[in-house]
Amino acid sequence: MPDQVRLQRIADRMQQELSEMLIREISDPRLENIFITDVKVDRELAFADIYFSAVEGHDRAKEILDGFKHASGFLRKQLASRIELRTFPQLRFHWDPTPERSDHIERLLASIRLENREKPDQNKK
Repeated sequence: MPDQVRLQRIADRMQQELSEMLIREISDPRLENIFITDVKVDRELAFADIYFSAVEGHDRAKEILDGFKHASGFLRKQLASRIELRTFPQLRFHWDPTPERSDHIERLLASIRLENREKPDQNKK
C-alpha cells in the first residue's frame, strides 16, 4: 500500500490533469465553467473521489454530475495514460459546497462590518 505522501502526490497530479483536460480537451457544455476543488485517493487505489464546484453555484450540480458520469470512462482512460499506476482507481464525482459556503460567510462578515461602521454614526445623533 502506498504511503500518505505518495497518495497525496497521486491526488494532486489527478487534480492537475483533470483541470487541464476540462479546459483543453472536454467539449461537453455541461462541464464548462467548473473547477476541481479536491481529489482524494483511498489507500488501496480503488477509488478516487473528485470534488468539483461551479461558478454559477449549486444550481448546476446535477447537470454537471450527469456530464461527469457521461465522460467518466473517457476521463479515466485519459488519466490512466498520463499517470502511471498498476491499476487505476474508479472515479467518483461529488459536489463541493465549500466555495459557496465561504462566499456566504464573506457576505455575512461584510454586512457585519457595514453595520459596525453605521452604529457609531447613529450613537452621535
